[in-house]
Amino acid sequence: MVNVSVARRYARALFDLTAASSEQVLEQLGVLVRALSQSAELSDLAKNPAHGRAQRLAVIDAVMAQVPGLDPMLASAMRLLVERGRLGYLPDVARQYREQADVKAGRVRGKVSSARPLSAETLKQLERQLEQATQRNVVLEAQVDPSLLGGAAAQVGSVVYDGSLRAQLDDLRKTLGAR
Repeated sequence: MVNVSVARRYARALFDLTAASSEQVLEQLGVLVRALSQSAELSDLAKNPAHGRAQRLAVIDAVMAQVPGLDPMLASAMRLLVERGRLGYLPDVARQYREQADVKAGRVRGKVSSARPLSAETLKQLERQLEQATQRNVVLEAQVDPSLLGGAAAQVGSVVYDGSLRAQLDDLRKTLGAR
């Protein structure tokens, strides 16, 4: 299990150094995390202690060379993770960094579930409606939940906005049962 406080410390330090370009660094972190997670060899390199520090550093330098315009502070942070044997923490560092960048930008992330995939326009419209309700910039991640009969359910922070047909039928059932 990854120690979240360690990932938070690395993310906070990186954010303090790159706050002015946090959106760019956030995007570059995403590229690096995807590269490590999508390649079995790179994932093994990050987690398997059989690989030496020099070997890890050489491979990470090669991966970072593929990211155009990589922020120098991010490159230094990546090397530090390798040197300290904490490269496996990178996904958690990226998540913690994203949370700090979201706070700075006034963003809140949420999830929306629907019976069928939502169009890009419907997703944007739902984001605008939730922005009005929450008074914050909302970024939604869409997912399909075949157990929903229709409609959608969104969770932003700890608040759930349930407009699913199942929830409406449950409300109707409760109303009719109370009489």
